[in-house]
Amino acid sequence: QLQLVESGGGLVQPGGSLRLSCAASGATLANYAIGWFRQAPGKEREGISCISNGGGRTNYADSVKGRFTISRDNGKNTVYLQMNSLKPEDTAVYYCAATKWLSRCTVGGMEYWGKGTLVTVSS
Repeated sequence: QLQLVESGGGLVQPGGSLRLSCAASGATLANYAIGWFRQAPGKEREGISCISNGGGRTNYADSVKGRFTISRDNGKNTVYLQMNSLKPEDTAVYYCAATKWLSRCTVGGMEYWGKGTLVTVSS
């Protein structure tokens, strides 16, 4: 089955940047739409961005629009989330997840999840 592993999290100052990676194994990532989600302590998990299997369609939550960019390199079986202009409220565990259809790219609709990577934005 598909396995997903996130990497790239860490501590960054407000206004800084990080690039998260979601590496897939066990299956071809190009067969799946991929979403990035995050969960802060005491809050529900929320969707922040999704990308179609071929990369032609993307969407973003209003909270990250203009600051985050999702992309994929199917040849490397990897999806990325470039995060710029980071804010303290971006602090959360970030997860990538996979589903067969972009229309199912919701918290409740994903089939496979990674274990998450922690992003901390603090001065």
